[in-house]
Amino acid sequence: MTGVMAAIGRFQKGNEIFYAKVFDGEVYRLKGDVFGSPSFLKRPEPLKGLRTLTPVVPSKVISVGVNYADHAREGGRPLPEEPLFWFKAPTSLIPDGAKIEVPFPTHRTDFEAELCIVIGRRARNITATAASRFILGYTAAQDISDRTIQNSQSQWARAKSFDTFTPLGPYVETKLDPRGLSVQLFQNGQLRQNSNTSQLIFDCHYLLSFISTNLTLLPGDIILTGTPGGVGPIRSGDRLEVRIQGLAPLMNTVK
Repeated sequence: MTGVMAAIGRFQKGNEIFYAKVFDGEVYRLKGDVFGSPSFLKRPEPLKGLRTLTPVVPSKVISVGVNYADHAREGGRPLPEEPLFWFKAPTSLIPDGAKIEVPFPTHRTDFEAELCIVIGRRARNITATAASRFILGYTAAQDISDRTIQNSQSQWARAKSFDTFTPLGPYVETKLDPRGLSVQLFQNGQLRQNSNTSQLIFDCHYLLSFISTNLTLLPGDIILTGTPGGVGPIRSGDRLEVRIQGLAPLMNTVK
């Protein structure tokens, strides 16, 4: 795909599931371990006709909250002194193009656009300086949230872990510098969130270092780095698009 220079996706063709590099509407199949030292077939095949899956299958989905100052203000929360994180169920993941299903239509359920870190190597007690060596790349995500449940409980995992509540993808960009990237969400073509990763309270490398001092991260694990201000409710029929500078857009509809 033009503009995505080092994007790796995960695809299905019939019963076969495989990783491939994506470039200009074609894919080059990966040989070897995507988390090792893979090579790619020189002969491309068309992207059209392949089913795009979530780019990784993580053992852990870690979500960071209150990591943009404007989002903290709109939620009436103080700025955190250290990263606040929790776990989302991996079963909440859906790929680009899939439908977000809202289980309780009477509840307020919000969109949240986020830059996502994809872990490339086993990481434990690493420094922020060394963090880039443990990152496979970055992708786009959403942290869909049932606010009615979230605001009624001290733990957030349930409100954010319903099936389909973590759209992810479509690809992992392996050559992306996460600093100074625009982060936007469009709802039915209307710009709702518009910020920049320069506004992160805790940047990507610090987050990876901090989380790795608390638990071991494995290849394929993902960290959602937080959402900026402008979150809002979703409704059936909505078309949501996350646009993060340097990444292919993530598009999903609401059911």
